[in-house]
Order: sequence, then structure tokens, then C-alpha cells
Amino acid sequence: MTIAQKRPTTPKFDNSFLSGLQKQLPELIPPAIALAIFLVIWQIFSWTPGATLPGPIQVIQDTWILILYPFYDKGGTDKGLFWQIFASLQRVAISYTLAAIVGIGIGVLIGVNKTMSKALDPLFQLLRTVPPLAWVPISLAALRQNEPAALFVIFITAIWPILINTAVGVTQIPQDYNNVAKVLQLSKKEYFFNILIPSALPYIFTGLRIAIGLAWLAIIAAEIVMSGIVGIGFFIWDAYQNNNVSEVILALVYIGVVGLILDKLMAALQNWILPEQK
Repeated sequence: MTIAQKRPTTPKFDNSFLSGLQKQLPELIPPAIALAIFLVIWQIFSWTPGATLPGPIQVIQDTWILILYPFYDKGGTDKGLFWQIFASLQRVAISYTLAAIVGIGIGVLIGVNKTMSKALDPLFQLLRTVPPLAWVPISLAALRQNEPAALFVIFITAIWPILINTAVGVTQIPQDYNNVAKVLQLSKKEYFFNILIPSALPYIFTGLRIAIGLAWLAIIAAEIVMSGIVGIGFFIWDAYQNNNVSEVILALVYIGVVGLILDKLMAALQNWILPEQK
């Protein structure tokens, strides 16, 4: 037996992870460099005489406890950032789900009914331009409680892109599809599930993706104005009232990260259900 034959064989190293990482590297390097440059410029400006905002180093030093202990809960509104964000996300989930159901339903209705569309379109176009903060006093006056008022503000903000995009998607169904439905004499139920919804889905997902971002923005605005409720918006306002600017900046970072994650999750859901839509 030769020496080569006696040498033990080693299992072949699976470099699929490394190859995948190498493919992602060109996509990760540019944003990482841009982020580093932004942090450096921010830090330099914070060192200039008369600067009032803390730099990234000072923010980390001032908020180190909040970063290390996001799960603490001392009762009331004195909670860690995890619980503040979790409370806001719960409100977003409830109102966004309701907005999606109502928005898609009404969008389909006005999409298939031209008379209904002409009647309601001016009203919808008027209401959708109202900023989220403008709905806060109306919701508080009508509902009298902070929690349902916050839920209403998210709902009324998120519903419009869903409703309008759904209606547009329904009206954009190719006429050939409608002709085929007539030839095959499809029932309303068969037409709805086999032609209308599949054809309008790309438009619906566009509305859903826009709405999730607006819903997240709306809850922050609502919680800043409405006092006494646990949430990241109230956390920001409370930190500002106590002159804890570093805590405000840290909360803004968390808000941005959560907003980015929500958008990516919606995009992933869209690509999973509609793989051909990129």
C-alpha cells in the first residue's frame, strides 16, 4: 500500500456559506461605507463649538443602560425599549390588519362599480391628504381614550394606499380575462378568486407595502401627542421633556431599524406569494 493510500481522506469542505457571503459582500460594502462616513461627519460636527446635539460616541455613553437592558419593566410607562417598541407594533398590527381588510374590500367594490367609484373618489382623495397628526384631536374628541384614538389614527392613515391601489388593480384587469370569464360563464365567486384577485395582487401588495410604512409613522406621531400610553412615540416625548436628547436619538435609530425590517418583511412576503414580481 502506498503512502498516498494510507493518508486519511478529509471530508470536502462545504463552502456554500462562504460563497454566499462573497456574493452578498458587494451589496453590503457600499451601505456600510456610507454609514461609517455619516457617523464620522456627525461626530465631527458634534465637536464643533456651539453644537447642541450629542455625537454617536456620546449617545452610546449616555444610553448604554438602555442598550444593554431593553427588557426591563418597572411598571407603568417605565419600560425598556423592547417593550416600548412591542407596544407600538401591537397597535400597528391591529389597525393595519383592519385597514387591509377594509381597504381591500372597498377597493374591490369601487374597482368593479364605476358609479360607486365616481361617487366616492372625491371624498377619498380629500381624506387621504389629511396628515396623521390632524386626525389626533378628532379621534380623541370622538373616542375619549388614548388607546382607541391611537388605533384609529393608524387605521385612517394606512387605509388609503391599500384602498386606492386595490381599486386601480381591479380596473387594470385585462379585457381578455373578462372576455374569457364571460365565455366560460364563471360564477362571481370563481371570477373573484381566479381572475380578479390574482390580477390585482401586484397592485394590492404595492398598497400594503406603502401602508405599513405609513402605519409605523402614524403610531409614532400619535403616541408623541397622546400621553400616558406605553410606546416608542411616548418614550421619545418623555425623553425630550426630561432633556435626554441621547435617548431621543437612540429611539430614532430603533424606529428606523424597525421600519426597515417591516418594509423588508412585506417585500419578502410579496416575492413569496408573487415570485415573478421583483
